[in-house]
Amino acid sequence: MQEKLVRIGVFYDGNYFLQVSNYYAYGHQRKRRISISGLHEFIRDQVAEEEGVDPRFCRIVDAHYFRGRLNAYEASQRGDTLYWDRVFDDILMSEGVTTHYLPVRTTPEGYKQERGIDVWLALEAFEQAFYKRFDVLVLISSDGDYVPMVRKVNTLGTRIMALTWEFEYTTDNGQRMTTRPSQDLLAEVTYPMAMHGIIDQRIARNDSKIHRLFVQPDQKRSTVDRDEDHDQEEGFESHGEGEIMSLKNGYGFIKYPPNNLFFHFTNVIDTDFNELHVGDRVEFEIEKDGEGNDVAKSVRVL
Repeated sequence: MQEKLVRIGVFYDGNYFLQVSNYYAYGHQRKRRISISGLHEFIRDQVAEEEGVDPRFCRIVDAHYFRGRLNAYEASQRGDTLYWDRVFDDILMSEGVTTHYLPVRTTPEGYKQERGIDVWLALEAFEQAFYKRFDVLVLISSDGDYVPMVRKVNTLGTRIMALTWEFEYTTDNGQRMTTRPSQDLLAEVTYPMAMHGIIDQRIARNDSKIHRLFVQPDQKRSTVDRDEDHDQEEGFESHGEGEIMSLKNGYGFIKYPPNNLFFHFTNVIDTDFNELHVGDRVEFEIEKDGEGNDVAKSVRVL
């Protein structure tokens, strides 16, 4: 009976993972974000298959997430960005993922750029592989800049699995971008995983394991829905009007003092989300999300 664990280290290129998750939330028929816990389960199963071992003996012993991030002041000027950053931090923390952030730099032309985060990931990955002796290091990135790191980690006898995607997406500035994995990177890793193809094939087969790769609908319904009469007695306001203050890839925020209200593109009615503009006056229904926060539903342009 096998007793030795297959030790797995996972390293996220955070900006790349964000683009992947946005793609599945807004550009793919799935309309769901990637689940961190579901992705880790997928990784364990996939490593077990590639290594020819029982999945019970495959364990993620270390995981790290790297990304450039706006400073607190800039984030506070962008709707509820600080809140959603904290929500995602909580998710990463609950899955045992160590976070590494560097401040995003603004160029003279006004563009936001990550600087040095890929170097930090590469150095940390090699150092952790050296000290913790991973059997398999999983890299969530398609960037050819990581080829030198892959070669160095290979000298330790550590196999590398690269999770890569190929898809198109639209940036915050409306620019259409195409992402494809570096062929140099794929040639260097032990287990190249073309995730876009794997996911689409398994969705077509209605594979239950692939469904867990995505965030599941929140099963916890707010008691507001069941206690509508009580809410009215307490002065709960279910309808409102306000002005759109920001729009991003598939979601936005409505100015509605004392708090700005989040809304998703699936909650827009009688018009397409892409036809909305900052400054538009809208009416909406106010409901509670799974965390008890007010959000806007049934959003309609006035």
